Amino acid sequence: MSNLGKVDRAFFEEYIYPHLGAERDDVTLGPQHGVDFGVFEVGEKAVVTATDPVFVMPSLGFERAAWFAFHILMSDVAVSGLRPTHLAVDFNLPPEITDEEFETVWTTFDREARELGVSIVTGHTARYAGCNYPMVGGANAMAVGDPEDVVRPDGALPGDRVLVTKGPAVEAIGLLSIQFEELLELPDETVEEAKDRFYDMSPVQDALVAAEAGAVTAMHDATEGGVHGALVEMARAGGVRLDVSRDPIPILPGVLEACEFFDIDPWSSISEGTLLLSVAPDDADDVLAALADADVPAADIGEVSEGDGVTVDGERIEHPDVDPFWGTFEEFMGRLE
Repeated sequence: MSNLGKVDRAFFEEYIYPHLGAERDDVTLGPQHGVDFGVFEVGEKAVVTATDPVFVMPSLGFERAAWFAFHILMSDVAVSGLRPTHLAVDFNLPPEITDEEFETVWTTFDREARELGVSIVTGHTARYAGCNYPMVGGANAMAVGDPEDVVRPDGALPGDRVLVTKGPAVEAIGLLSIQFEELLELPDETVEEAKDRFYDMSPVQDALVAAEAGAVTAMHDATEGGVHGALVEMARAGGVRLDVSRDPIPILPGVLEACEFFDIDPWSSISEGTLLLSVAPDDADDVLAALADADVPAADIGEVSEGDGVTVDGERIEHPDVDPFWGTFEEFMGRLE
């Protein structure tokens, strides 16, 4: 197990995958390393479900922190192509949170849920000694819909085009630039550009727009491990090979400069909000056009083929395993103290 961040594939396959409880015929997609969601069927409906920590960073301001926490929870079900519908949430809060601060968190959850049409169906809320920010609980998000409309993470097919939105290190820079603004030794304009990446940290709109625009065969959010990690995970899930080029990938303002300052590799850094897609070749232009109409930067970066692994500009890449964000965050927190 890596010291920080998600467990790696070896740990998952040794300790988690062999112990998944009872086998049930209604489960049509179970746990896999690097796969965003699971699926089970109830009657004629598919229920897409995903579980994540409730991640609240008070230093962002509680409204902004709650917005991000909510969209993290929605993102993994949204990449199924189904619109999120239900949320169950558990808050294990640190003792120091005030009633007013929690009210801001909860009313923000309510506002964002109403906008997406998500109903909060159950939960648990309490203060406990020993609980600390930013991990203040967990939640289970769901999307209910037609099984035929589910975009499976293992659906990429040879001949499909590979698309990406927003580019690398969106989350890493959105969070680091706000958290450590006072330490940034960059021009003021660049700092503001880096901070502006914060509200790019949701792939929900990207996924729903793309799924409605054409034959999307697989989608994956570029979380820990960044763009490189997500490419490897998508190829592994589908049992296919991805051959991509880096040049067409959009890079948002402020990202590269901030990555250089924080000394992190943009391509292996966490990038919640960046979406990878495989799309039937005849529909790729329609999906790109729909994303452009929604003001989502996107590009066609390569092709799915038979085989395995990922090549970037002709060179094979492997999964980063350890995301540089966590170590950098810990280092710069120490500089603030």
